[in-house]
Amino acid sequence: MRLFAVMLLASTATPAIAQDHSGHAMPPASATENSCQQEADRHRAMGHSVSDGSCAPTGEAPAEPPAADDHATMDHAAMGHAAMDHGQVEATDRSHTDHASMSHGEMGGTDHSAMNHASPRDAQMDMSPIPQGPPPAAASSGPAHAADAIWGAGAMRASRDALRVEAGGLMSRFWFQADRAEYRAREGKDGYLWDLQGYYGGDIDKFWFKSEGEGSFGEQPEGAEIQGLWSHAIGPWWDLQAGIRQDLTGPERTYAVVGVQGLAPYLFEIDAAAFLSTKGDLTARVEAELDQRVTQRLILQPRTELNLAAQDIPELGIGAGFDSIELGLRLRYEIAREFAPYIGVEQEWKLGQSADFARLAGEDPSVTNYVIGVRFWF
Repeated sequence: MRLFAVMLLASTATPAIAQDHSGHAMPPASATENSCQQEADRHRAMGHSVSDGSCAPTGEAPAEPPAADDHATMDHAAMGHAAMDHGQVEATDRSHTDHASMSHGEMGGTDHSAMNHASPRDAQMDMSPIPQGPPPAAASSGPAHAADAIWGAGAMRASRDALRVEAGGLMSRFWFQADRAEYRAREGKDGYLWDLQGYYGGDIDKFWFKSEGEGSFGEQPEGAEIQGLWSHAIGPWWDLQAGIRQDLTGPERTYAVVGVQGLAPYLFEIDAAAFLSTKGDLTARVEAELDQRVTQRLILQPRTELNLAAQDIPELGIGAGFDSIELGLRLRYEIAREFAPYIGVEQEWKLGQSADFARLAGEDPSVTNYVIGVRFWF
């Protein structure tokens, strides 16, 4: 009875043992001592403690084996199992459930210390820093044109020439844009305006052409000009430009031009130039635009233009200092990226001496224009 009580206590504290013995059945009454010894040896191999006298005949008929899931009522003494120490049972239970305490050396010799059990996030956090410095010498130790051995020198020479043209800044392109082509409704006679530009060339050097003009319907254009400029990239966002400007209306003037064009911080498009005429007149112009996307196709564009002069030029109606300023706001819709109609408003002011020249000519120095036009490029 004492043995039965000890085994009952051990079985209830050890679920893992219940799983291991759930399929055991008691030996039949006709089992020999030899079979009992084999059973004891098998349990020793499983790590169970078995007494030497467990196979001695008891003279009692074995009881009917209980159900497999009723391990708590099994008589381990009748099965030939020796009483197990409770501490040993707990150690056995931990060996089945506590993976951290298992000896990985007994699991087929697998070296788990070399395995990366870290999560993907940990792996990203532990990434080695990107090496700094030049590439190793072995990276350039191969032949200069290794592909020639496979495709032939002639075929690869043509490919290298094409790559040099396309990616080396040697390929020339043509681009044209009508930034403003618009009808102007205003007090008095309605008018029109054009502002065109384009270039032909590569990434570094280009030939730029520009033309601007405006007037009233039924009259001669108030102003018209054309420019031809050589443009050289002086940075990722800026071109230095120099060339000639020719006025097409009023007193003939030809100007030498030098300026810059590009993209300022916060995406302002800037076009600034100084003009020196054949008469010695020095003037300057600064234009700035900013595209603000309302949607992917609807764009609001504020624009300003400032004209300056170093001296009075009465025959052109230009006064020294600030000649004029224009502030405009246009809203365009890109039907396609290359084609966008727009509406807007623009206010012009003649300033200083230029306003006096306008009044003497019977003109209003302040004009409001309501505009409708189209912007396109190809």
